[in-house]
Amino acid sequence: MAAPEPSAPPSPAAPHPAAAPSRRLALLVLPAVAVGVVCALILLGVSLLAEQLQDVLWETLPDALGVGRFSSLWMIVMLTATGLAVGLVLRAVPGHGGPDPATTGLVDAPMRPGIVPGLLLVTVLALAGGVSLGPENPITAANIALAYWLGRRAAPGAPAELWVALAAAGTIGALFGTPVAAALILSETLASQPGPGAFWDRLFAPLASGTAGALTMSLIAEPSFDLSLPAYSGPHWGDLLAALLIASAGAVLGLLAVYAFPWAHRAFRALRYPVLALTLGGLALGLLGALGGHLTLFKGLDEVKEIAGDPDGWSAGEFAVMAVVKTAALVVAATCGFRGGRIFPAVFAGTALGLCAHALVGAVPPALAVSCGVLGVLLAVTRQGWVSLFTAAVLVSDASVLPLLCAATLPAWLLVTGRAQMQLDREGRALR
Repeated sequence: MAAPEPSAPPSPAAPHPAAAPSRRLALLVLPAVAVGVVCALILLGVSLLAEQLQDVLWETLPDALGVGRFSSLWMIVMLTATGLAVGLVLRAVPGHGGPDPATTGLVDAPMRPGIVPGLLLVTVLALAGGVSLGPENPITAANIALAYWLGRRAAPGAPAELWVALAAAGTIGALFGTPVAAALILSETLASQPGPGAFWDRLFAPLASGTAGALTMSLIAEPSFDLSLPAYSGPHWGDLLAALLIASAGAVLGLLAVYAFPWAHRAFRALRYPVLALTLGGLALGLLGALGGHLTLFKGLDEVKEIAGDPDGWSAGEFAVMAVVKTAALVVAATCGFRGGRIFPAVFAGTALGLCAHALVGAVPPALAVSCGVLGVLLAVTRQGWVSLFTAAVLVSDASVLPLLCAATLPAWLLVTGRAQMQLDREGRALR
């Protein structure tokens, strides 16, 4: 979260602290809703542009050239070209797309608004080109920058961190199609930053923004995270053991990525030239795509639904290769300079790992296996307990899985807590 700036005289959007809490909170509803709606529209616009460009790059162009859409050759050429294009754009645009993405998290201090156009452009290129990153980090950063810049001018008396929280909540609510995800992520942040007022008073305006973002996205795009897996029949003693083992295996897979993260970052940084690093990173992603298949490309949300739609359509070995390749692609993409988030690729890796467990032991229900695999990988990659649990549960849309997921969280969290995170400081050292 952004550090608060020096106090300014109260404004209509930020009434005097002595005002009644209900009146003070009510006055925040309108700006919160406005921020949430705009955040959702920006996310939607970037996603639609990326989808249109993706169709051109992966359907129209290879068809015109007589090349297989997802042939190994085309994947290698396209990812390499995407790395080169992103590198050239970053070198040319103001601010070079913001700070090194390996050093940023999901919610960071606001950047200068002049950086936003270039950041959104390279995000569209990466999403369309097949890079294994999601839109969440750059879109959240862009929305925070715009909300902070406009908010500080419209209501200079409002706390600086208010606009950061509203933009983050609106974007996360739109990404997941529900304000619950935003509330869970921000609740962890607010819990670590104690301040005046009741907890729900501090969460009130961000929740309004997250609700507006989620409703805007749901009414326009109708997003869904339900994987339509076979219904879970209810917990059994054997399921408890499976949940503990699969979530722990997911945490180990995620930790392997976390510990490889600084090494990969140092290797790309040693190249000294960002354009070269991104081009070689794109080449590496193309080779990984050729190894793991086209389903291991892109952010992973549509591809997750494809593999989950046929849990018995691949062998355990094939699912294992997908999980490992996607994890490796996430590390490469996030360290060579591409702008993007890590949640959606981690969901794919966890899903593939869970389906691998189901393929190995058919008695393990696919819904349980997938949710536990996603839970473990996300805990290691994001170090966000609530959002990991929420994402794992929403993928299967079955409340009967929740007790087992809560149990599986315990050993997985013991594996990841206190260890390095998938984020570096400015010297390239992993945060803890």
